[in-house]
Amino acid sequence: MNTKITDRIASLREEMKKHQLDAYIIPSSDSHLSEYPAACWKAREWISGFNGSAGTVVVTANKAGLWTDSRYFLQATAQLEGTGIELYKLMLPDTPSIPEFLIAEIGKNAKAGLNGETYSVAEFNTLQQALGRKNISIETNLDLISLIWKDRPTIPGNKIFELPVEITGMSVSDKLDLLNNKLREAGADCTILGALDDVAWTFNIRGNDVTYNPVAVSYGFISEEECVLFIKPEKLTDEIALHLKKEGVILADYSCIENYLTRLPAKTRILIDPHKTNMALYHAIPDHCRIIEQISPATILKSIKNKTEIEGFQHAVIKDGVALTRFYIWLEKQMEAGMKVTELDASRKLSCLRAEQPLYIMDSFETIAGYAGHGAIVHYAPTEESAATICPEGLLLIDSGGQYLDGTTDITRTIPMGEPTEQMKKDFTRVLKGMISLSKCKFPAGTRGCQLDILARKALWDAGINYLHGTGHGIGHCLNVHEGPQSIRMEENPVKLQPGMVLSNEPAMYRTGEYGIRTENMILIREDSETEYGKFYSFETLTLCYIDTRLIVLPMLSAREQAWLNKYHQQVYEKLSPYLNEEEQEWLKEKTKEI
Repeated sequence: MNTKITDRIASLREEMKKHQLDAYIIPSSDSHLSEYPAACWKAREWISGFNGSAGTVVVTANKAGLWTDSRYFLQATAQLEGTGIELYKLMLPDTPSIPEFLIAEIGKNAKAGLNGETYSVAEFNTLQQALGRKNISIETNLDLISLIWKDRPTIPGNKIFELPVEITGMSVSDKLDLLNNKLREAGADCTILGALDDVAWTFNIRGNDVTYNPVAVSYGFISEEECVLFIKPEKLTDEIALHLKKEGVILADYSCIENYLTRLPAKTRILIDPHKTNMALYHAIPDHCRIIEQISPATILKSIKNKTEIEGFQHAVIKDGVALTRFYIWLEKQMEAGMKVTELDASRKLSCLRAEQPLYIMDSFETIAGYAGHGAIVHYAPTEESAATICPEGLLLIDSGGQYLDGTTDITRTIPMGEPTEQMKKDFTRVLKGMISLSKCKFPAGTRGCQLDILARKALWDAGINYLHGTGHGIGHCLNVHEGPQSIRMEENPVKLQPGMVLSNEPAMYRTGEYGIRTENMILIREDSETEYGKFYSFETLTLCYIDTRLIVLPMLSAREQAWLNKYHQQVYEKLSPYLNEEEQEWLKEKTKEI
């Protein structure tokens, strides 16, 4: 029995009684609906003990449940043990949705509660529509967690820093002009920027308020009349404050955003992104305003990298490739010498090698170092308690990335630690075929990511194998490693792929308890050609790191696939070798030799 968690749930139920609530919903997000919230907003982790990046806890008088996706099934099972919280596995046919669960547990005419500051407009509308059929009401202004979390951390007040135009490729004033042009096109007068990466991109600021994402807790408001950055004053240096004011930015305290919105004049047309605006801000908008709901123009503009940002990515992947090369050399030597290396040792060593590179800020997410069966846990991260010792057999999956001032990286490689089995080789080759197929794709303008997803999966599907996560996500420029709105996945996403977008390409397969295989590169959309049938785009692979050929069943690759891999390895060697010493060059030359 995990008494710490059970006591917290008991305290929450006492508060629910006081507020006459039949259920309380606790999502993972913060007031900015971030993937990685600052410590003060980790309410779902605090109440459940589950620290995955995605999940929602629902507590009723008699039951408690956690809903999370396939990335965290194994992790959540372990972390929820003894808490009394039941795991509900999303996207499985026998799993009830949260509304279905609530309808079954609390019934008609009941009342649920949540903290509207941490719930998006879109999610709330979906929830309200489902529960409204049974006349279940939802209170959105109840932060019950604050009443029982006595030592809750405060909102971060860390200093921010600016990215110069030499790195961003565009000044703040130019971005504000672009945003206002987009607002006019949408028939809007103004917009709220709630997502931290949208704010950071717009105002060319970065920070360290959130683990792995170089962003600062802040809001933005954009209009022709005035552009406001809502941020704690102590986070600004005098120099940054002066520069922002020169760029046409008004500075206001972070806490003033809701009051500011309540004073919007009559007939104001305000654009909000329902997926990136929380319910508290939505309710602050006066009834005399007209609300236009669509994807934030900042999100769209941010996703299409300019020439300077693309050059930054190209520099960042070289630095990352050098660090990765040195890491795999180190790992190989450690294993040959019979040294004990755990998953956590490997993770820490890779972070140290990245930190030696110029313009490094932080890792872009917690390194996934999964040896053997841990590799089958999609978002497994080793801890002191869980870290397995890497042995000279089986497979090691390492998914990692770095934040550099000039770009963000995300890469996964799977390597054999001993002689791989035939099944391992076939599984690896099928994953590789999918990655190559997507890499080589040429597609017409107007294509959506869901239309390309099959390319990464077909070789796996042919063998009756599948993976339940997406194939590709957008990647920010010195920003969030998971960036929208573009994606490549089975689920429908109406966003069209456009030149300048950077995505991951990461097909995979997992055998529970045995191993996981994932091969991931970053890809950039480029204009390719124009024919009588219209414009066509293609992908340029950015990532520079060898792919372990010891795991390839060569006859399973076509001549074109072999040619792609040989050309890719040639580029890896040519671009990285100038930054390596002679021993490192020889090692990499062997790893990238033609097959």
